[in-house]
Amino acid sequence: MLSCDICGETVTSEPDMKAHLLIVHMENEVICPFCKLSGVNYDEMCFHIETAHFEQNELERSFARINTIQIRTSDNRKDNTLQCRMEVNSSVHSACASNHPKISAQSLPNDGTLEHKTFYSENLTESRKFLKSKEKECDPSKIKGSIYETTYSSPECPFCGRIEDCSQDMENHVKTKHADLLDTPSEDRDQPLYDCPMCGLICTNYPILQEHVDLHLEESSFGHGIDRVQCSRDLELAHQLQQEEDRKRRSEESRQEMGEFQKLQRQYGLDNSGGYKQQQLRNMEIEVNRGRMHPSEFHRRKADMMESLAIGIDDGKTKTSGIIEALYRYYQNAATDVRRVWLSTGVDHFHSSFGDKGWGCGYRNFQMLLSSLLQNDAYDDCLKGMSIPCIPKIQSMIEDAWKEGFDPQGASQLNNRLQGTKAWIGACEVYTLLTSLRVKCHIVDFHKSTGPLGTHPRLFEWILNYYSSDREGSPKVMCTSKPPIYLQHQGHSRTVVGIEERKNRTLCLLIFDPGCPSREMQKLLKQDMEASNLKQLRKFVGNLKHKQYQIVAVEGVLSSEEKVETNFQIHVGCVK
Repeated sequence: MLSCDICGETVTSEPDMKAHLLIVHMENEVICPFCKLSGVNYDEMCFHIETAHFEQNELERSFARINTIQIRTSDNRKDNTLQCRMEVNSSVHSACASNHPKISAQSLPNDGTLEHKTFYSENLTESRKFLKSKEKECDPSKIKGSIYETTYSSPECPFCGRIEDCSQDMENHVKTKHADLLDTPSEDRDQPLYDCPMCGLICTNYPILQEHVDLHLEESSFGHGIDRVQCSRDLELAHQLQQEEDRKRRSEESRQEMGEFQKLQRQYGLDNSGGYKQQQLRNMEIEVNRGRMHPSEFHRRKADMMESLAIGIDDGKTKTSGIIEALYRYYQNAATDVRRVWLSTGVDHFHSSFGDKGWGCGYRNFQMLLSSLLQNDAYDDCLKGMSIPCIPKIQSMIEDAWKEGFDPQGASQLNNRLQGTKAWIGACEVYTLLTSLRVKCHIVDFHKSTGPLGTHPRLFEWILNYYSSDREGSPKVMCTSKPPIYLQHQGHSRTVVGIEERKNRTLCLLIFDPGCPSREMQKLLKQDMEASNLKQLRKFVGNLKHKQYQIVAVEGVLSSEEKVETNFQIHVGCVK
């Protein structure tokens, strides 16, 4: 049986004594020997001393640095140094118990704790196996005279537990048997500790730090590998999503483009829904179904249309003649606010019918221009024996001009086909048709506004110069020999038949619009025509605000050689 020197408890074996001392007397309270820190366990205290008291702990790393207890006597005042090495080992305490008086709990310091004077940082990994020392105070009853009687225990190896008789023998034992566990040489002891840059762990030398950091790098490399795999998968998914989004976007854009294209085809009569004949019959059937046309009238008009299409001549049902003559009479007798007026040669007005409503303005304006040329003797040579053609005939004539080589670009845009369609025509097609008939003309482009608020005063000035070469000294009303002018803008075309110069020096165009029905135009033929009736003809500068205008002006007759020279090209003049 073994008895605890501190509390007197008996145990059966040395391992039990070691466990008793460690658990009951040492583990409950561990105090830093340098700064008196307490309240932590042994491992935490080891880490604290290694980091906070590295330099002080270095002084006690060898057996030459053992604890010293100074006992000063009251008689001779000499210092007696007691060197003792107390290991938490049951055999050592047994030796003390057999040779010396027992140390009771009353012999401990006032706070009831054990003060550790020696600490070895080498044993961090075996924190509870080697608890290094405890103080053992002498029993005052052993004092002889004024000098305390002191004893010491045999030193025990902190690495293998071997007990030697003296410190020198223990030092030799450690140096020979445990040299690899000793600290670095004294010349290297001043080197600083090494902190891990990744986790902050403190290492005692560089190789350990390097090995520790390598572990971090291996973990990081593995993590990065996983991240790269995940990133690759994310990129692949993102690429697939982007491709799907692009495919949907292209599909939607293609669908919208097709819708816009079909809309333009319908707008310009290229949707294969039939031409003049089909639209005429369809609209007359609608009128019959609505009760606005008698069935007999339907059949009569159908027969007239079929006859007109067969001979290629307009049936004249939309024509109004004699308007220029009526205007001349009106300006002679009235219009006191007009200073001068210039009128073209005689022109017949043609308006749209059931067959070309919504798309036939270009054809109707060509009929107006051609009606004026047919009344002008200067054009008998090139237009001899010609009548006003119907719209399907005009389409056929333009296709023939394309076949001769006129305006190949325009022919390509319209697929070289007009008959059987509701395709619009503009200034280029009118120019092509007139040139093929040896009528000399040219296109003038007013591609931008030349006045405030998007107006085109230069257009009015050009038309005024076209009709009048010398305005001074001319009569108030001037019937010129000039044909009317074909006027084109976006979505519509009209025919200019004259121009007014008013008392305030402003200009006003006189325009025939194919959208104006015959019943309105016939009001201009009355003897008592009023100024209000001219409202549908008059267009001031502020009334023409489209972005761009084109005009086709007739200048005379082309010879056969000139016709060949103008083939394959269109002469367009631009007004800046």
